[in-house]
Amino acid sequence: MKTESSLRVLVVATKPPWPPVDGGRLLLSLSLDGLAAAGCRVTLVAPDAPAPTPVGVAVLRSLAGGGPLAITRHGQPALGRKVERLLKAERFDLVHVEQLQALPQAEAAFRLGVPVVLREQNVESDLWAATAALTPGLKGTLLGIEARRLARWEGDAVRRAAATLPLTAEDASRLRTLAEGGGNLRVVRAPFPELGPGPVGTLGDGGAKPSALPGDPAVVLLVSRGWLPNEDSVAWFLGDVWPAVRAGSPGAVLHVFGADPDAAPPPGGVHHPAPKDSAEAFAPGAILAVPLRIASGVRMKILEAWSRGVPVVGTPAAVAGLEAQDGRELLVAADAPAFARAVARLHREPGLAARLVEEGGRARRERHDPARVVAELLEVYLEVVALGLGGTGGSTLR
Repeated sequence: MKTESSLRVLVVATKPPWPPVDGGRLLLSLSLDGLAAAGCRVTLVAPDAPAPTPVGVAVLRSLAGGGPLAITRHGQPALGRKVERLLKAERFDLVHVEQLQALPQAEAAFRLGVPVVLREQNVESDLWAATAALTPGLKGTLLGIEARRLARWEGDAVRRAAATLPLTAEDASRLRTLAEGGGNLRVVRAPFPELGPGPVGTLGDGGAKPSALPGDPAVVLLVSRGWLPNEDSVAWFLGDVWPAVRAGSPGAVLHVFGADPDAAPPPGGVHHPAPKDSAEAFAPGAILAVPLRIASGVRMKILEAWSRGVPVVGTPAAVAGLEAQDGRELLVAADAPAFARAVARLHREPGLAARLVEEGGRARRERHDPARVVAELLEVYLEVVALGLGGTGGSTLR
């Protein structure tokens, strides 16, 4: 009978988990650390750096029947060949595929009958559909067509995998609909460790201390460029939300981490490079703004704020899936005036900020403790192996 310490797991990803500079990488790196700590023998197959297929080539492949553009864009045949060589050379109990785009690289597992566990960090087709709805003209129409193609492909992927692991109950429900009731869907939340305020400043005697950011209050916006939902959120925040926040809190300073270095900071704002130590962004006394209008899965940045003791203001889309309530673990703001009111409240009411921090920390410990989450992940792994749930064969590309 298989146990955690004897499991041999091949993990396939489209980007390296280290350094964990975004939520997807962080989720994978924390999961790998947890599996290793549990005694699993884990082999990772991922490129040294993301290398998307050129857009023109990806479009041609997609038109030729190679699957949705969102999939062909991330196709990496060399990784697929490496996966096949490993599966033929060694005995693995299962293949863990991290995100939908990595599934084509695991085709050999389906052919060889090795169980495939697919972790869906979000519902990809819903992200494309929501982006299409906010994009005018021909581009929006094309994005909508791509979203429908991707939805069909995504549903097929869920049916084929031995198990699919969404991060939230909401995503599980949506994926079940896309798979027309098929597939083996199991919600396994995102893990996140206890961090506390980070030592990024120094005391006069050489001891370390957390360093505050200037502002009354300091508002933090974390930017991840290159993905339309994130770019939309930044444009909306800078254009609509931040002016309203400044009007209600004239002493506020916006700290934009990971901003375009060639762009001018907004009025009352400061640009910072992406932090080498994330504690720089989650500074004592700061407020984290999460203004996503298009989202799926969970926001790892909110989990980090809970872990580091920083209060959060987020949109309904940004906080969805976290099982959090407005006024309990965070504040929810659906529009610019609500954002301004929330920031002003946190600045004027330190007791409110303290309560949110306390409840957010409790939520992280109860729902996202790494040891508990990894135990749930291993439970699915062992069930899949025990039942002999191999792949269903056939091509995922249609």
